[in-house]
Amino acid sequence: MTVQELPGAAAYRPTPPPAWRPRTDPAPLLPDPEPHRVLGTGAELDRALMLKLYAELVRGRRFNAQATALTKQGRLAVYPSSTGQEACEVAAALALEERDWLFPSYRDTLAAVARGLDPVQALTLLRGDWHTGYDPREHRIAPLCTPLATQLPHAVGLAHAARLKGDDVVALALVGDGGTSEGDFHEALNFAAVWQAPVVFLVQNNGFAISVPLAKQTAAPSLAHKAVGYGMPGRLVDGNDAPAVHQVLSEAVARARRGGGPTLIEAVTYRMEAHTNADDATRYRGSAEVDAWRDHDPIRLLEGELTARGLLDEDGIRAAAEAAETMAAALRDQMNADPALDPMDLFAEVYAERNGQLREQAAQLRAELEAEAR
Repeated sequence: MTVQELPGAAAYRPTPPPAWRPRTDPAPLLPDPEPHRVLGTGAELDRALMLKLYAELVRGRRFNAQATALTKQGRLAVYPSSTGQEACEVAAALALEERDWLFPSYRDTLAAVARGLDPVQALTLLRGDWHTGYDPREHRIAPLCTPLATQLPHAVGLAHAARLKGDDVVALALVGDGGTSEGDFHEALNFAAVWQAPVVFLVQNNGFAISVPLAKQTAAPSLAHKAVGYGMPGRLVDGNDAPAVHQVLSEAVARARRGGGPTLIEAVTYRMEAHTNADDATRYRGSAEVDAWRDHDPIRLLEGELTARGLLDEDGIRAAAEAAETMAAALRDQMNADPALDPMDLFAEVYAERNGQLREQAAQLRAELEAEAR
C-alpha cells in the first residue's frame, strides 16, 4: 500500500517547515527578454573608448586572419578563429583593470592579445613550442585552456582567495556555449554564488559547440537564465555590439569589486569561420546563415555608428587598418622564424618543485639526449 492509498491521504499535503523562505527574490536575477544593445539606440558614447574599441576590433580581425593563414603555412598546428566574436574578446580585455585576472578558453587568444600579451606568445601553445608561452602572473592571464570549462573553477578559486586576502581583484572567465554543458560550469557557478566570489562569467554563445547547435544543448530560454538557479544575476547582451558588451561587463566587474558577487553574462554572437582549421563547417550549417550574420558584423556595426556620429573619419579608419597590418607583419615574421627549442623544457613550469616522477623522467631524457650527441 502506498502513502497515497492510506486512509486520509487525500487530506495530506506536505508543506515546507515554517522557517523555510526563498533564499532570494528571483525577479532581479532574470535577464532582460532581449539582448542589451547600445548601437542604434542614440545612447551617449565615450569617444576615446569607442575609438579604442574600434582600433582593437580591426587589429583583432587582422590577427585572426593572420593566425589562420599561419595554419595553412604549417606554422601553427591548429587555430580556433574568433572572427565575428571580436567584440566579446576586446570588451572582455578592456573591461578589466591591470590588477584583475583574465581566464581564457582556447578560442580567446584575441582577448589575451587585447589585454597586452605579445601575439607570438599568445600563439606559442598552438604552435606546440611551450606549455603556455607566457608567464600568467606577469600578465594576469591564466593559461589558455583547451579542455572545456576547466578554467571556470580556477577563476572562482583565485577570486575567492583574493577576497579572503583583502585584494581588490576581479576574475573574468570566458567560456563558449558548449562549455556550459560541462560539469565544471555548474560547479564553478555554484561555488561562486555561495562564496559571493568577485568573478564574472562571460558565455560567448556563438551558435555551435563544434557542430552541435545550441538547441541540442539546452532547453533553457537562454543561457543567461541559468544564473537564477545559482542565485546570481543573469545578463543577456548583443555580443556583436562592442559598446554594449563593454558596458555590461564593466557593470558586472564593478559590482563584483564592491562585494556584490558573481554575474553570468551571455553574449549572443556567431562564429563566422569553422571551429578550427581541422573542421568543415559546411557539413552542419548553410552559407545563407553565415551571410545573414555578416550583416551584423561587429566591425561594420561600430564603424557605421561612429562615422554617422562624426566620431570616426577616413583618416581614423586608415590608421586603424595600418596599425593592424603592422602587427600582422611582425607576427608573420616572428612566426616564420624557426624557434630554438630545448627538449628539457618539457619539465619546466609543471610544478613549483619537481616531484620524484618528473626528476626521474628528466634524468632519463637527459641521458638519451647525451647519448645521441656522442
